[in-house]
Amino acid sequence: MKIFKFGGASVKDAESVKNVASIIKNEGAKDTLVVISAMGKMTNAFEDVIDAYYNKSDDLPEKLTFIEEFHKNIMNSLFDKNDEIYKKIDILFGELGWFLSRNTSRRFNYVYDQIICFGELLSTKIVSAYLDKISQENIWFDVRNYVKTDSSYRDAKVDWNLTQELITKKVDTTKINITQGFIAANDTENTTTLGREGSDYTAGIFAYCLDAESVTIWKDVPGVLNADPRVFSETTLLEQISYEEAIEMAFYGASVIHPKTLQPLERKEIPLLVRSFMNPKETGTKVSKGSRLVPYIPCYIVKKNQILVSISALDFSFMVENNISFIFQKLHDYQLKVNLIQNSAISFSVCIDNKFNKFDAFYDELKTQFKIEVQKGVDLYTVRHFDESSIKTIKEKGNALLTQVNKETSQIVLNLN
Repeated sequence: MKIFKFGGASVKDAESVKNVASIIKNEGAKDTLVVISAMGKMTNAFEDVIDAYYNKSDDLPEKLTFIEEFHKNIMNSLFDKNDEIYKKIDILFGELGWFLSRNTSRRFNYVYDQIICFGELLSTKIVSAYLDKISQENIWFDVRNYVKTDSSYRDAKVDWNLTQELITKKVDTTKINITQGFIAANDTENTTTLGREGSDYTAGIFAYCLDAESVTIWKDVPGVLNADPRVFSETTLLEQISYEEAIEMAFYGASVIHPKTLQPLERKEIPLLVRSFMNPKETGTKVSKGSRLVPYIPCYIVKKNQILVSISALDFSFMVENNISFIFQKLHDYQLKVNLIQNSAISFSVCIDNKFNKFDAFYDELKTQFKIEVQKGVDLYTVRHFDESSIKTIKEKGNALLTQVNKETSQIVLNLN
């Protein structure tokens, strides 16, 4: 069986839905399970609904209307007015309204998961109905009846034994199956979500449980490139990446494939293909056991708007294990992701993401015990399989504040101002 995953960009409008249907019909007319994300930017739109609902904002009805009109505009371009899909979508909006009016929980993560799931449910209902319309037989199912997790809302852990049992028993592997990515359910049938890159992970879960032939992630790029084309004018398609190399690249921040997606595939040596839904005849990139990288060239990873922090003891004593352990605990407490570490006898430097805007609180706590130097708005460039030319290219972009080199990887913190 083959597993396909389509992200939001691939189903952003009516023409995109037609394109996805064409790919499914041509590439996977049977024995295929298709995982589909929320349409376009609908996950963001549902997050706006969640914030408005949680904060009792007056513009909640307006935000709900925007979502409903977005989906129905797509449907109006795909279906006749009396198509059964309109009733199915109205039922889903009714269920959402029921939750919003009846819920009494103030646990944000729980509320988030119960609302955000409607993006995937709406999207898959529409795609499945369009496949029916063009006479492409398919089975739609609710993934929450198949993928079971604990109750860690927004970052749930999969119950692999139960999930394996349900998927093996219930999936008809001879047909096209349409289901949702990112969402799951716990033992009380409440919706949970799988965290970062959750839809890709869903594809990996089904591939593992079904011993799939392959997983294909359809994107709006030709495959995995050696650099972000928004930052570098010249990029090269990577034809082959090993599981290990893909995990290394993801660790440094490349938007290749999240390690949690790769881990179940690697265990059963199931290849992962990254292909373009805009040019489906192209072969794209293959992530599998085998050659580490083809072609073997430098790969560039850029993380912008970082904070470079240098910490030293107030009395100029050594930065030893107890100091560093304390700092790491505080970095964890304030949800500051560390992307580079460098230490000397009397100082300890980290380059961090401030995604949750908690750096100032971290700084205020530590400044009473340490001397802290801070540079905000820096960029971190990581080069895998670097050579002299690639390092020169990076250093020409700005002022290098910190450089770290090991056998395979060079990291450079730049101030571009």
